[in-house]
Formats: sequence, structure tokens, C-alpha cells
Amino acid sequence: SMVPGSVFLLLRLMRFEKYTKAFTSFDDVLRDNLDVLAMTGFSALLLWIFFSSLLYLTERDSVDTEMANYYKSVPHSMWITLLNLSGECPLAHYSAFGKIILGFIAVFATAIFGVPIGLLGAGFEELVTEEEDAEIDESSDAANVVSSTPLSAAGDGLQKACYQFVNGIGSISAMRFELSIYALIIATAIIGIVQTVPGYDEFFSWLEWVAVSVFTIEYLLRFVGCGADPDYSGLSFKRMRYILSFYSIIDLLAIVPFYIALATPTSWVDRHDEYFRMLRLLRLLKLDKYFPSISLVDDVVRLKRNVLTVSCFAALTLWIIFAGIMYVAEYRDMLMEIDPLPLYGCVDGCTMSVRFINYFNSFPLTGIHLTGDFPMVEYGSVGRVVLFFIVIAAVGVTSIPSGVIASGFAEIVQSKSKNIPSPKGSAAGDDWFDIKYRELEGQSPPSSSFGPSVDRLQFAVKYYLDGTIDDSTGTTVRTTFSRIGRSLFMLLIISNIVAVVLESIPEIDKNVGNDPGNMFDVFEKWSVLFFTIDYALRLFSARKSREALFSPWVYAFTFFGIVDILSVLPWYVELILSKSGYLTGGEAMVFRIFRIFRVLQLEDFVVAFSKLDNVFRASKDVLKATGLMAVIIWVGSSALFFIFEQNNPNFRSCDASVPLTSTNDEPGCYDFESTQECNDYYPDKCSQSAFTNMPNTMFYVAVFLGGDWGFVDFTWPGKLVCMFLCVAGIALYSIPVGTLFDSFGAVIGLGEEDEEEDEETSPIL
Repeated sequence: SMVPGSVFLLLRLMRFEKYTKAFTSFDDVLRDNLDVLAMTGFSALLLWIFFSSLLYLTERDSVDTEMANYYKSVPHSMWITLLNLSGECPLAHYSAFGKIILGFIAVFATAIFGVPIGLLGAGFEELVTEEEDAEIDESSDAANVVSSTPLSAAGDGLQKACYQFVNGIGSISAMRFELSIYALIIATAIIGIVQTVPGYDEFFSWLEWVAVSVFTIEYLLRFVGCGADPDYSGLSFKRMRYILSFYSIIDLLAIVPFYIALATPTSWVDRHDEYFRMLRLLRLLKLDKYFPSISLVDDVVRLKRNVLTVSCFAALTLWIIFAGIMYVAEYRDMLMEIDPLPLYGCVDGCTMSVRFINYFNSFPLTGIHLTGDFPMVEYGSVGRVVLFFIVIAAVGVTSIPSGVIASGFAEIVQSKSKNIPSPKGSAAGDDWFDIKYRELEGQSPPSSSFGPSVDRLQFAVKYYLDGTIDDSTGTTVRTTFSRIGRSLFMLLIISNIVAVVLESIPEIDKNVGNDPGNMFDVFEKWSVLFFTIDYALRLFSARKSREALFSPWVYAFTFFGIVDILSVLPWYVELILSKSGYLTGGEAMVFRIFRIFRVLQLEDFVVAFSKLDNVFRASKDVLKATGLMAVIIWVGSSALFFIFEQNNPNFRSCDASVPLTSTNDEPGCYDFESTQECNDYYPDKCSQSAFTNMPNTMFYVAVFLGGDWGFVDFTWPGKLVCMFLCVAGIALYSIPVGTLFDSFGAVIGLGEEDEEEDEETSPIL
């Protein structure tokens, strides 16, 4: 393993700096943001010391020995508080006051503490991007990358017919065949996942025969039709090129093992059927033919090559150097005890030195920390100091390549559809409702069939509920009575939310009383009465509301109408079922929890969720491609973790009667190659805590892809998958979520710009 002095040899990587000019940019970033960094940095320091002191006072005498140990002094408290302020919460057993402080940190303090860290990362990214813009016009490059002139199919009649049929071109039967391929891909992937659960080995196994037959026919048709494929136009050896193509190899890997196992029942392939079943998941890559995603990655790399070169050099250099420093800091750390790690040769009295036994073990663990996650906190003083610098500087810089890949991918996909014309005056995510709303501009509401008196009453109710728009200022004007009623209604909504929370606390619920007619029940009856009246008034006045397209039926199915009915309907259903004797006290709690939907009624005061459907429509093109890629990364990484980690002894536990290691010729818990072998020898006394089947693994990998690593002590193949997720997987997986946030900002921003121009905007369902 690396000797401590050898870590300094890693600094030779900095000699590449003269070619990339990556770290010299830090000097420019610091100069350009010196004033802001000084102010925000000092504020962050004060917050760190202040909250460390508070948590020291609240947790130093905790009955939980682990909590008391981490908060036994202010310096000790500063380590965990640093992680709290960076957005991590590795400990959970806080006192009541400690939980309040942690809640305040999560809501307010992390944003302030993250400003200087974000400035460093954003400043570095901005400088690197500016340098790239000086060399190449990215928008022109993007157009060149994605623009192409579609070619028509060529070849003889049979080749052309086969090509068009498998690509859903020319007939309804071709389209249906293509749709059946979609359905079989998704169905067999789900079945492959379910079959990893013990007892479901033969779950829908007959469908695999159908799928392989259909996929075989599809492959033969593609093989015959590749002569008419425009991608091979003008090329020689077309069929050989097709056989060696990416999609052909995926197709073969998905069907050939089935035929080998069928033809040789006792072969090596058949004996390892469990692993070859995982190859079925490769069929998800076939969907890339229809919804390009993975195949666009090379376009993204070409588009962002200059930024990626510089930022990847900076990130990789920091990763390599900090991994070496963490190794030196922890390879002799014998103080902080951790759980047994039999895979690493330790079953008792293990410390952090086992995890950092050499540089290569340190590398993936440091990579996890550089993603901003800290699942391990049992570090010594030197290790904590090193991690302080990782939190302050390195996390922001190492996240830049991931952000560049994500933004480049979104840019490529969006550029494909940017030339699609939009209706005049339309905004991002508009649908039929918005179009109809614009058509009604300037039109008078329809008259009531019950006469002018009802018209006047409907207008009065409408003005009370929604006010009127001042044409000169564009603002909403309300009467004093309307303002008071609106304020009281908002107070009622908030009170209902508080009541739902308080009623769920056993001590409070017990003191208030569970008998009919208690305070909560009375408050609920009055609340339902007011909410019902409000809903009825809105339906009554909808004939005079352009926001409801002058129709009570339309209002009933808008976002606000659905929220209004969800706020009261559960109470009426609970009442009917209780009176009829079909509902007991415990079951009634389910209906009471539905009251929490009343929080959505605050949407009438602050617009947020009602724009979500517009957000989805505005980002549908990116979501189709990136959503498929996210699923492929999720399922693919889960399959690899399941294969590599299902028998990892680090995640195995046994009954107390089973020795940990071999004694008196009796094998121990950790001596078996697999958990199943352990159970065969010690029936029902061995268990695996994670990665036991594909659904279980997919849960943990979803957590990993969210940036939280609940497990870190993987086998070496598992560590390689872990490093892939740290480098690119998390960024690619997060693109759909990032796209939704960007689209949400765009939709909100459009409304704000229109307000500044005193123009009336369309309401959102």
C-alpha cells in the first residue's frame, strides 16, 4: 500500500495545470467574489459556531451514548454541525430541543452556509464556460450535432418491407408490432426483477418464451431489413456492420443465453441462470431506438468537450489528492469503532483503519464524500479537518462535470424540438384550457337562466371570493369584507393543518379525549361546514368566472375544484360509513389523514402546485429521453449491485448461536460463500441485510442515486459501480428532476414577466 510520504507524489498531477489552466481559475474566482465571499464566509462561520454551541448544550447529556459522545464538547459538536449545515444529518436521536434546532438548520441555515460554497463552484464553472465560449459557438455546435436530414429507406422490396415493418412505418400492423415490442420489453424487465424474489422464481415464466420468440423474429427482420436502413446507406458489408452494432449486440445478449440454456440443460449457462436472467434487463436499452437517450451521450461529450476537459481534470485531481490525504489521515485510526467488516478481514474490534487500509480502498469512499454525502462520521481529528476542506471547496468543484453533462444533455434534447412552432401568444406548457382561456378574453359572462337577480348575486359572490382586477395597475382589488373573509379562511386552513399534526400525537390525543364530541371533532365539523360553503359558492359563481371558463363543471375538474372536494369529501364518507356501522375507530384515522389535503388550498394564496401540469408539458421532450435514461441507469446499476453484493458478508448477520468464524471444525457465519449456503448449514439462522433481491436492491440504489449512501462497504466490483454513480450516474439520473425544476421556474417566470408588463396572464389548471 501507499506509504504516507508517497501522497505528495500525487501532486505531480498539478503539472497538467499548464495545459488545462483549471486551478489557476480559482485565483480569478476569489478575486472576483472577494467581498461577497468575505461577508458570506464570516456569516457561515458564525452560524457554524452558534449552532455547534446550541447543540452542545442540548445533546451533551443525551441518554444515547453515541449522541453524547459526538456532542461532549463544542469542538466535537462542530464536526456533526458542519455536516448538518452542509445538508447532511447522519445522527437522528436528538432531544426535543435538538430536533427544533435541526429543523431550523434544515430550513434556513443550510441555505446561508451554502452560499460561499456555491459561489466557489459557480464561479469556477462560469470561468470555464466563458473560456469555452471564446473558442467555439456552443449553440452552433449543438445545431451541428443534432441536425441531420432524414434519409428514406433504400434497398429491394423485401429489405424495405422488413425495415419499415420493424420500425412501425407504412401500416397499422407495423405500428402494432412496434407497440408490442415496447410492451414486451417493459413486461419482461419487470418479470426479471420479480423473479429474483424467493418463491417467485417461475413468476410468468411462460411470457419469456413468448418474448424470446417475438424478439427473435424482430432480430431476423432487422437483419434482413438492414440493407434498407438509411444508417447503412452507401456502406459495404451492411449486415456485418449491423451484427457488430450496439443495438444488435444488445438484442443478441437478451436472447442467445435463453437458447443456450434450452439446448444444454446442464451447461455452465444453465447453472448460472440467475445471473443470465439479469441480461433480460438489457432489453430496456432497445427502447433507445425509439426514445434516444443513451445514444445521445456522445453528442453531449462532443458539445461540452472543452468544459468537460477542464472541469474533469480539476475534479479528478481533487479526488485523487483527497483520497490520498484521507488514506494518510485514517489508515492508523484505531480509536473510532465500526461494525464488523469480514470481507476486509475484520470481525471484531474494527476501526476506520480497516476501511482505509490502502489507497485504493480510500478512493471510492472519498468519491462518496465528494458527492456531498457523509454516511460515515466515525473519523479522527485529522480526518475531520480534511473533510472540512472537502465540504468547503471540493464538493462544489467536483460536482461541475456532473452539472455540465446534465445541462448538455438537456440542451441537446431541447434543440431537437426547438423548431416546432407554437401557437401565437402561447406559453410553456399550455394546453386546451389555456387556449380556451385566451379565446374568452374580452367576452362577457353568460347570463343566468334564472334571471338578472341571480346574475347580480353570482357577480357579488365572484367579487367576494376573487376580487376584481384594476385595469390601470393590473392588481387585484378587494373590499374590506372580502379581505377579512380571505384572511380568516387562510387562518382556518392553517389551523386545520396544525390540528391534523397535533391529533396524531398520542399524548395530545389522549388528553383531549377520543370520545365523540371532543375538541378535534367539533373543530372538524365547523371546518367542514365552512369549506363546504366555500366550495358551493365557487360552483355557484363559476358562471361568471373566466378562470372556470364560465362553467361550474370545468371548475369542478380544475386543480382548485379537485382540492376543494378532497378537503370535505373524506369527512362525509367517514360520517356515512360510521353511521352505517362499517367503520371502526382505527379505520377512521385513515380518513382523518386526508384532511392534510387542505394544505393545497393555500394554493389560492400562493401559486405553486397548480402549475405542475404546465411544467410537465413544457418539459415533456426532455423527460421522455432523460426519463428512459434514468430508468436504464437505475435498473442497470441495481442489477450489477444485486449480482456483486447479494452475498457480501459485510451485510450478513447470524443468530447468536452461530459463531462468526470457524471454531472446532464448525464453519462460522462469515465463512460461507453465500448466505444460502449458511442457511443450508444453519437453517433459518443467517440473513442478509441488503441486496437480497432485485426489488430490495432497486430501493437502495434509488437512495444512492438520490445522493445518499446507506451502504459503503462493497466488494470491489460493487465499488466500481459505486464510483460510476459518483462520477456520472447521479448526474444523469437527476436530469429529469432538474428539468422539472427548470421548467417550473420558466413557467413561473413567464407569469412574472407578464405582470411587469401589465398584461393579463392565463391561469393554470
